[in-house]
Amino acid sequence: MFHLATETADDWWEVEALYDLCFAPGREALSSYRLRDGVDRVAGLSLVARDDTGILSGAIRFWPVRVGDAVALLLGPVAVHPTCQGEGLGGFLIRESLEIARTLGWQRVILVGDAPYYKRFGFTKLDHVTMPPPTNPERVLGQDLSDGAWQGVTGHVRSWIDI
Repeated sequence: MFHLATETADDWWEVEALYDLCFAPGREALSSYRLRDGVDRVAGLSLVARDDTGILSGAIRFWPVRVGDAVALLLGPVAVHPTCQGEGLGGFLIRESLEIARTLGWQRVILVGDAPYYKRFGFTKLDHVTMPPPTNPERVLGQDLSDGAWQGVTGHVRSWIDI
């Protein structure tokens, strides 16, 4: 059994260690990390999952970004400890956090990821949205958190702090 909680400052190092374990070296060189530089995670949406003994089993983070003239959530990274993979924890983190995002009034979510995996959570390819290079456009996915939220949204994804 896993227990979800909002990520706190005390969780930061542990979550970073989990991301280092789950992702390739140099993960922070990805263009999506440039969108996060100097920007705080979205309060209440970055979650940690712990097992019954309190050991960190998974984590998910969200960041605000701008897409053209619109605002969106950038999902990621999401990671599950290798000893817990295959138990549905990643999906649980995604579904729960998206529901929280809806209740907080967010309209749309974007991510860079594997379309066959994220399709099961309602994500589809965003054809008129461009992530910073060298992002593969086939991996730029989005989801409406309210009806038609991505309709008419076009342009480049920019950092929240870019003017």
